[in-house]
Amino acid sequence: MRAWVARGGFTTKLHLSADGRCRPLSLIVTPGQRADCTQFEPVLEEIRVPRTGPGRPRKKPDSVAAHKAYSNGPCRGYLRRRGIRHSIPEKTDSQASRQRKGSRGGRPPGFDEERYKKRNTVERAINRLKVRHEVAHVKWESHEGRRPVLTPD
Repeated sequence: MRAWVARGGFTTKLHLSADGRCRPLSLIVTPGQRADCTQFEPVLEEIRVPRTGPGRPRKKPDSVAAHKAYSNGPCRGYLRRRGIRHSIPEKTDSQASRQRKGSRGGRPPGFDEERYKKRNTVERAINRLKVRHEVAHVKWESHEGRRPVLTPD
């Protein structure tokens, strides 16, 4: 006889980038316990937008709007190195720490409220995938990330 203990089970997370029309540009599936900020660079590296004519696909988005989970030095540094404009709100504890340091705390990172309002396109893209059942169920047998299966439109 086996004793089963409920421990919440395994979950998955979709890390997604989407364009302004809620179309997914890149998608990575990870185990649910994986931190969001660790997948920031891989998601942006996966972006490939085909050109209308000949030439290589575009790899760099015009701008990025993300939530506070991505408001850390490595994520902001990555965007700065690639020359990508961004709108990421500063965490309140980071804000308090910077203000506590006074003039040594540096200036606050730039934040464009109008661009940030468009962040909901990612949530709408995920909901669109879920409603259409375009993301297949992924069973985790290891800790390695796997690619989801997307059905054609």
